[in-house]
Parts: sequence; C-alpha cells; structure tokens
Amino acid sequence: MTLTVAFQMDPIEAVDINADSTFRLAEAAQARGHRLFVYGPDQMAWRDGKVTARGRWAEVRRVKGDHVTLSEIEEIDLSTVDVIWLRQDPPFDMAYITSTHILDVLHPKPLVVNDPFWVRNFPEKLLVLRFPELIPPTMIARDLAALRQFKRDHGDIIVKPLYGNGGAGVFRLGPDDRNLASLHELFSQLNREPLIAQAFLPAVSKGDKRVILVDGEPVGAINRVPAEGETRSNMHVGGKPVPSELTKRDREICAAIGPTLREKGQIFVGIDVIGDRLTEINVTSPTGIQELERFDGIDVAGRIWDAIEKRTGA
Repeated sequence: MTLTVAFQMDPIEAVDINADSTFRLAEAAQARGHRLFVYGPDQMAWRDGKVTARGRWAEVRRVKGDHVTLSEIEEIDLSTVDVIWLRQDPPFDMAYITSTHILDVLHPKPLVVNDPFWVRNFPEKLLVLRFPELIPPTMIARDLAALRQFKRDHGDIIVKPLYGNGGAGVFRLGPDDRNLASLHELFSQLNREPLIAQAFLPAVSKGDKRVILVDGEPVGAINRVPAEGETRSNMHVGGKPVPSELTKRDREICAAIGPTLREKGQIFVGIDVIGDRLTEINVTSPTGIQELERFDGIDVAGRIWDAIEKRTGA
C-alpha cells in the first residue's frame, strides 16, 4: 500500500544528505513507493477546523548538490495524507509547541510521528525526570540560592538551558569555578525559564552514547567522543561519532523507558547515556540514523518504517 507522507521540516534543499536523519527517512519511504510532501512549520495553517500546509511534492536521491527535485508550491489538506513527520529542528520554543497543538487536531489519522501531544509533554530534559533512578543527580530551578546549594553538594556540575539543543549554552562549572551567578544572570536576561543542573560525569571523556529506539526497542548505538579540550560531545560542536555496542546497562535503561515510549507513540527516539547514567530522552527530531547504519549495517530507517506501516495498516 502506497502512503502519502508529509514531512514538516527545515528546508530539505539545505540538508546534509550524509548525516541528516530526516533525509534518510524520506529516502527509505520513497524506496518503498511512498509519496513525499515537504513543508515548513511556518507554512502550516488551521482555518475553520481544517489544517492545511503550503509545500512541495518531493523526489529525493543520494546525489550531493542534486539530492531533491521539488514541484511547484501547492496547498494540501493535511487530513488527506497518511503520515506526518514532525521533524523540524528545535529549539523547543512556543513556535514548536504551537505546531504540536495544531497537529494534535489531526492525530491519530493521519498518524503523526512522533505523537505531538507527548512530544509537547515529553521534552528531552524533562522526560528523564520520570526515571530518577536512571539519571545523575539533577536539579531544575531558576532560584540562584537553590542552584548554589546544588553546586556545593556536588562540586563539579554541568549547567545548561532547559530547552536548549545541540550542545548550545552548556557549561561545566568545576569545584573552584565562581561563575554560577554570572551565568544565572546571563540566562535570566534571555528568558524566564529554569536551568537544569547535573552532577558532572567524568565518563563523558570516553563519550556520550546515543542509543536509538524504534517503538520502544533498542536497535543500536553510536558513541560521540568530545573534541580535545571540550566537555560537550554533540556532533554539532565537533563531537566525533564512533562505533559502539549496546551494553547490559544500556539494555536495562531501554527496558525501563521503552514501554512508556511505545505507549505514548514515540516511534523514533534517541537517548543519551554517559557511563551508566541516562541524561536525555530525545523525542523532538532525534538524529543518529545514518551514523548507526554506516557503522553497524543496521537498516534503522527500514525498521522505523516497518513500525509506522504496522500502525497505519499499510
């Protein structure tokens, strides 16, 4: 059965075809005979009970510099498609949240991946709070006195924006660092959100593992090793992806969180594990498909489409 698949995403013309997970998902869908439509979140509208999008029909190919052919712009009723992918990159701001509310009008027919209600209620740094036994010592607070006490208790900590992404705004404050108040002042000028603080995990020097789960089941992992002199391991800031294997502890973590992810319609999820601790559960446009496929030869995109087709009855 041919599916009509709409990708709500950043401009497809600008993606890196050798790294972008959305491109790989589109490529795998097309190989199965599914039709592709692409549009940006700013091109979606709700009017009189109908959700529409102005976008283009797409044909993709793995040719650098010539990886997509797009039709003329067309407005479609999104209720007429079979699957909608929520794949624009964070930040997880009010624009992102609003798009999930609009997609909620449609889901579950068409199927929105990941389920927008739970994407909205499961942002990466908050979903982990449901599993306190799996995560490092953590505090979410805006109050400077509370954050100071957390630093006194743990000495070496990481401080970052609660809704940040890609490693932006992540700071390590060692035992002798006195910049917490200055950072708090800086972040307070930018927004009204709390900060998240976590005890520093020395194991990050050996890498920050990305484990990919499909419909609640782990399919593989890659390790992201920080660049020399860098605390952050995100590939956006120079982290190097290297092959990795799922450990017994990784599988224990996945077994603990998998049923929740499956129940809440989070089909494609990437979790971050440092040492034996879970640090994030990424449901908003997770990445890592292409790196895992290259290292391990696993058809991750195919497994994701198997799960989607099962849910749609295709």
